[in-house]
Amino acid sequence: MSGIFSKVLKNRYTVNVMKNLENKIALVTGSSRGIGKDIALRLSDNIAGVVVHYRKDREAAARVVKEIKAKGKRSACFSADLTREKEAHSLIQRSREKFSSIDILVNNFGPIFIKPWEKLKAKEWDDVLHANLGSAFSCIQAVLSGMRKKGWGRIINLGFSRVEQLVAYRHIVPYAIAKTGLLILTRSVAVSVAGDGITVNMVSPGLMEGGVLPQDQNIPAGRLGRFEDVSSAVLFLVSEEARYVTGSNIIVSGGWKI
Repeated sequence: MSGIFSKVLKNRYTVNVMKNLENKIALVTGSSRGIGKDIALRLSDNIAGVVVHYRKDREAAARVVKEIKAKGKRSACFSADLTREKEAHSLIQRSREKFSSIDILVNNFGPIFIKPWEKLKAKEWDDVLHANLGSAFSCIQAVLSGMRKKGWGRIINLGFSRVEQLVAYRHIVPYAIAKTGLLILTRSVAVSVAGDGITVNMVSPGLMEGGVLPQDQNIPAGRLGRFEDVSSAVLFLVSEEARYVTGSNIIVSGGWKI
């Protein structure tokens, strides 16, 4: 009986997700590989199309586009250096020209940079802040007008699992500062657009398979995170079930250091 009940619940959830998303278009930044790629592919199972963004590796992005189109969904890839405001705005413009609108924005782009803070150069500091915080700020600014016109939108920013912990991060100072700033931006925008049918949330992964791993890997769940753990949280936040969830931060870490 429990198996039948679980199947019914799963089917009900899938139907509700599809009902809300089947005509939507998403843009996932940094989606030629890794978590971004998995998010793009997972979303493409439930929506009309996905814009794949890349910075340098066009071949990898083109492969993701091919996978999405193989599902019968729409897709295209565009290059942009999101540390530059003009290129971020251009990415949104090109995406709209191709697909008419962007209904879902996932700000996944934001590389980690590991170096003792006292050895950081000013350019390295600026680059990390622009990549992780400035890029999301620019993309959000550019995409909001279209979402407001339609009265519907979903924005998800990728953080990291300890983003709310104001503690010392000797080797990732600018990254930690940028991601904490991104959480503040997430909640600030969420409050501003809550009346426009737009939700803004954060998903914060912990230690991931294939990622940068510290010595302390004592994860209560007993395993490293998988890409699908993160994309599942993103899928929930864009679904109709999460229509009243905004300004939240979903920590996907298996209990690591919380």
